[in-house]
Amino acid sequence: METSSQEINTYQLEERRYPPPPEFAARANAQRDIYDRDFDEFWETEGRERVAWFEPFTKLYEWEPPYAKWYLGGKLNVAWNCLDKHVEAGRGDQVAYYWEGEPDGDRRALTYSDLLREVTKLANALKSLGVGKGTPVGIYMGMVPEAPVAMLACARLGAPHTVIFGGFSADSLAGRLHDMECEVLITQDEAWRRGTTVPLKRVADEAVGESPTVQNVVVLQRTGNDVPMTEGRDHWWHELATDESECPAEPMDSEDLLYLLYTSGTTAKPKGIVHTTGGYLVGAASTHYYIFDLKRDEDVYWCAADVGWVTGHSYIVYGPLCNGATSVMYEGTPDYPDKDRWWEIIERYGVTILYTAPTAIRSHMKWGPEHAQKHDLSTLRLLGSVGEPINPEAWIWYHEHIGGERCPIVDTWWQTETGMIMITPLPGITTTKPGSATKPFPGVDVAVFNEEGAEVGPGGGGYLVLRKPWPAMLRGLYKEDERYRETYWSKYPNVYLAGDGARIDEDGDFWLLGRVDDVMNVSGHRISTIEVESALVDHKEVAEAAVAARFDATTGQAIVAFVTLKGGAEGSVEKLEELRNHVAIKIGAIAKPANIVFTPELPKTRSGKIMRRLLRDVAENRPLGDTTTLADPTVVDELRSREAEEQSKED
Repeated sequence: METSSQEINTYQLEERRYPPPPEFAARANAQRDIYDRDFDEFWETEGRERVAWFEPFTKLYEWEPPYAKWYLGGKLNVAWNCLDKHVEAGRGDQVAYYWEGEPDGDRRALTYSDLLREVTKLANALKSLGVGKGTPVGIYMGMVPEAPVAMLACARLGAPHTVIFGGFSADSLAGRLHDMECEVLITQDEAWRRGTTVPLKRVADEAVGESPTVQNVVVLQRTGNDVPMTEGRDHWWHELATDESECPAEPMDSEDLLYLLYTSGTTAKPKGIVHTTGGYLVGAASTHYYIFDLKRDEDVYWCAADVGWVTGHSYIVYGPLCNGATSVMYEGTPDYPDKDRWWEIIERYGVTILYTAPTAIRSHMKWGPEHAQKHDLSTLRLLGSVGEPINPEAWIWYHEHIGGERCPIVDTWWQTETGMIMITPLPGITTTKPGSATKPFPGVDVAVFNEEGAEVGPGGGGYLVLRKPWPAMLRGLYKEDERYRETYWSKYPNVYLAGDGARIDEDGDFWLLGRVDDVMNVSGHRISTIEVESALVDHKEVAEAAVAARFDATTGQAIVAFVTLKGGAEGSVEKLEELRNHVAIKIGAIAKPANIVFTPELPKTRSGKIMRRLLRDVAENRPLGDTTTLADPTVVDELRSREAEEQSKED
């Protein structure tokens, strides 16, 4: 009988090896010779096979650091590639999205023909409001099928969009609308979340009041509750989008702007990441095809992210639809009305591929495997992880309890800036290790550099960098050329600095260590927050852990850990010492937290990501930064009081 993952330490978990199942490998889209392909040949072939062009490209790429152009001379339309291409090939009756609303029984199945019809109607509606090629449009919605419809309608017209996550505040929404100078905002009356409504239209009204360029607001009726409508400015979607007559897809240059996506940086002002048309679509479609081993006529694929983030853009909308996938979309949270909702959805639709975040996996771990055991998950054949490095214990739990020890796991590293997955196993080829993203995707040149800019080989660690351009790479920061150069290209000449730390093991596999600013310096020793968090979560009684650093006059920085125990157990002085010693055993005495704060909840965004920046503020007793995306603002106040209590005991 195999030893339980709770009875072995992190090092032993990392040492496990999982070769691809032979039957999976035999049918895999990616075979071993994929790594032998020439850089130019690979991307040229992918450009022709994954994407249909109105006019073929005449040159693969131009590279004038720090800017690249790809598939020069090519003309295409993203919406045509995602919809018309399949309908014209006779696949219009294939389901594009199985949509599950949060209220029980609220379900829809949209075929590719359905989706094309809805996109055409909305595109015609937007045209009636004056939207055309180059008109910037904001989208502020929940996880409803109309969110991809809105994105694709914009792409059909050549109107660049920015999707703003439905959990953002009015200030955050207004800042993005103002920066892009959006002329139209597409939103909805309300969204459903944990059985209650989220007032999207009310927030949108407040934001539009601070966004002078917005002239029209299109409002989807989701809950049907009354919301204020401003005459002349606000339009009901269902009343405006009625024209089903043909709306030709606008031929776009490969380098025309497709969308902006705003992401946080080291300053208060979000960065407007620029993604263009041809290279982005090739990158998203190619990675989706090989990494998720998509079998278009067999698979039901579920990326359990939000359309408001880059994962949703690349792996809910553009990549899967370009490849003709059948996908699942879910509106609500994993624990509503009960903690088995995800597993119920997988059983209902026969999901074969699941792609989610380590935070979600750890939440399910905390709730226990019994919820998954209520449902038949035997259709699953591939699992994926995205968003942050996954700790080995969560990897093992995911493999055992969700994948039934039969499903390869693709642990992926990429960024909003990269547009596509960059480091990943290929499921029919790669021998995986719990916690390692393994190898660069074919046609991607990744390395680890030390402080001086020398490449680090196996056994070493340092800064993760990209040495060659790639098709889906950002084309700069919107209206901020100098910030773009300074943020990504100033440390090493003509080399992209990812901002993440990494190490390479003796097999040449990459291990991500989190953001460079999440590396702590304790008495001259560089210690990754991820490393300490993994050691804490390795303890059999720990459900979740997050680590931050605070100033220490003796050691430079001291480690503060925020820990949630399984089963809602209360912490104690004895448990604190036990966990400190546990970390010392796993990593070394230098990594022992100076303090551990026991808390029933960690501060998370509404999408479930731990807000480590707020934990650093709490640990340093600084004024809190932006909390607009925090799911439960009271969590931070609770943490502050607990930290103060523990600090007074320490003093």
